[in-house]
Formats: sequence, C-alpha cells, structure tokens
Amino acid sequence: MKISNEVLKVLDEARVIDNKIYLRSGQLDRKTYLAVDKVLKAMGGKWNRKDGAHLFEAIPDLESVILTGEITDKAKEFGFFETPRAIVSRLVGLADLYPGITVLEPSAGRGAIMDGCSEVVGRGFVWGMDILQENYDILSKKYRNVYKGDFLEVTHGNPFLEHGYHRVVMNPPFAKQADIDHVNHAWKFVRPGGKLVAVMSAWVTFRSNKTTTDFRDGVERLGGELTPLPEGSFKESGTMVNTVVLVMDKDNE
Repeated sequence: MKISNEVLKVLDEARVIDNKIYLRSGQLDRKTYLAVDKVLKAMGGKWNRKDGAHLFEAIPDLESVILTGEITDKAKEFGFFETPRAIVSRLVGLADLYPGITVLEPSAGRGAIMDGCSEVVGRGFVWGMDILQENYDILSKKYRNVYKGDFLEVTHGNPFLEHGYHRVVMNPPFAKQADIDHVNHAWKFVRPGGKLVAVMSAWVTFRSNKTTTDFRDGVERLGGELTPLPEGSFKESGTMVNTVVLVMDKDNE
C-alpha cells in the first residue's frame, strides 16, 4: 500500500504514545482524514473516540511507514542495503571523479560504491569504512585503505581521516534519521573544493522536525541539491524505501 506525501506529512506530525497514535491538533479536511484513517487501519489501528486516538495491539512502528512511504508485512531495520549498480553509476557521475583524487565511502558495506569509484580514480585512492565485521572482512580482501568502526565516532585525530578527501560518496543507514547524522559528520572530512554525494531517505525532503528542517536549511545555505531517485531504486537490494541523492560542493561553504 503506497502512501501519498500529503498523508506522510500528517503522520510525521502525529504522536505515538504507548500503543496509541494521536493526530495533530486542528481539523483535517475529510478527504485527507479518510486517507490517513485508511493507512492507520491498514497498520492495525482502530479509532477510539474516548481516547481521541487510533489504538493498536502493540506499539506501532510509524517510523518505518514514514521512511518507506508504504505499509509492509514486516517492519525492516534500515541499516545495510547494498547499493545497486545503476545507482552506483549515477553517484559516480554526479561526483565528477577523475584519476588520482581521493574518495571516501564511510558506510562502505561490501564495496559497491568503492568499486565504482575505483574504476575511475584508481583502487589505491579509495578509502572505505564499515561497522560490521563481515563487511570489513570482504572489503579488506579488495582494498588496503579500509577501517572497521563506527564512522560517527571517528574524529580528525584518527589517521584514517586526518587528511580529508576530495570526494565523499556514500549510502549511509537511514534508521532514526541516521543518514542526516552521517552526512553532517562526513561533511567535516571533505576537502575545500571537494564534493559530497549521498543517498538519503526521501523523508529528508518533507519531515518537519527540527533535525530535518535544520538540515534542509543547511543544504540550501551551502547551495546543495536534493534530487529524487526513481521509485524502486533499491528493490533488488530488498527494500522499497524512497530515496533522494544529495550533491553538495565544499567551495560553497
């Protein structure tokens, strides 16, 4: 069941308290309310006039619904989803790569983006990092410049990142707005004159919480662009999450 952006905006402003979902204060027009009610019922909710909320048998996973823009049979953890080749090619093109510049993929997974970038800049000029041991084991067999750990805990004092990079090309995790955290952190390691290209969840374009609005304001201030990727871009990787791609030049800072 696909959900319109209008309904997603209403859900984004809703409150989840225990097993109840409360819609925003104020009157929704009947058409919008019926569309929202249909989604909440499809999630397993039931309107309760006494509580003024939709009741669920368990705590509803509203975050996953907002993230994907659809209702699935099973909530997913939005962490590692390998970047499809078609998307890698698009990211490489947007990154304006050329031989000899340095590239970082801070959530490298099994190396799909690293592989695409290395075809242009050279294998020895691509660095990668991943928090999962199994992914690191795969990466370290192909690249010498790899590091295992949590990227968000890496600072400039770490030799892995001390010199900065001409390009950061990334597909970070999305859960709990982690993509915003990862992109904000990655920006610190882009050299002046460099460029960041990142896949992000599409909800970064419409959610109204402070984290998201501050991020959009920052992107606009720096002259960055958020462009939607086609629906189903990550279908072959096991998710229908809606995505966008961010392109931002450091020299606009």
